[in-house]
Amino acid sequence: MSDRIQPASLHAYRESPRPFLLDLFCGAGGAAMGYANAGFDVIGVDIKRQPRYPFPFIQGDAMEVGRALLATGRIDAVHASPPCQAYSDMKHMPDAKQHPELVEPVREMLQEWGGPYAIENVEGAPLLDPITLCGSMFDLGVLGFQLRRHRLFESNVALLPPRDCAHRQPTIGIYGGHVRCRSKKFWRDTAADFPGYDKPTLACAAMGAGWMTMGELSEAIPPAYTQHVGAQLLAVIESEATDAA
Repeated sequence: MSDRIQPASLHAYRESPRPFLLDLFCGAGGAAMGYANAGFDVIGVDIKRQPRYPFPFIQGDAMEVGRALLATGRIDAVHASPPCQAYSDMKHMPDAKQHPELVEPVREMLQEWGGPYAIENVEGAPLLDPITLCGSMFDLGVLGFQLRRHRLFESNVALLPPRDCAHRQPTIGIYGGHVRCRSKKFWRDTAADFPGYDKPTLACAAMGAGWMTMGELSEAIPPAYTQHVGAQLLAVIESEATDAA
């Protein structure tokens, strides 16, 4: 085990008295930024190197490192975004690769730990009683186009969405390293996706995540989603602390 995840050294990541959230399968930090905005200190874990992750980061197996960090007793909440490929529509493609199904093992680990958590994944993933968050709930988008990007959130905290979906505008899609116009009329009138605009700039604006590459944005969660979820996790943590005082 790396000395970076020993209990004594974990204190080095704590620069404030805010509650400490563990961000598993963290990617480039879309979820992390939302939780930080909600009031958490965050540390991320991912099997891949994440040079643009905006908070302290450990490269390693999320399950292995996660168990080690949870055992320190210093973690107040957990977010986990297990790989979604096993549950997405892409799994039905003729050349689709096999991907691990990690939602159940992650849930088992977090239930054993016992603190407040959120597990995020795509529609079709086997999450229990999840809420669905959509960009339209947070007025995300750009140039009159709406970011929808439905994502499911399971939690052992009673989560509520901010409001219902409101799909009233054409959709901007950010996936596969590209920005796509999802409006047939726009395609018919221009035969192009947002001609004359810088695509990465549009994608960053629509997602509310200006530090990522196009590839990272394609896989990211808009920070607005986890700021909303994080506020609800934080309310539970603060309530429990008040009751214990």
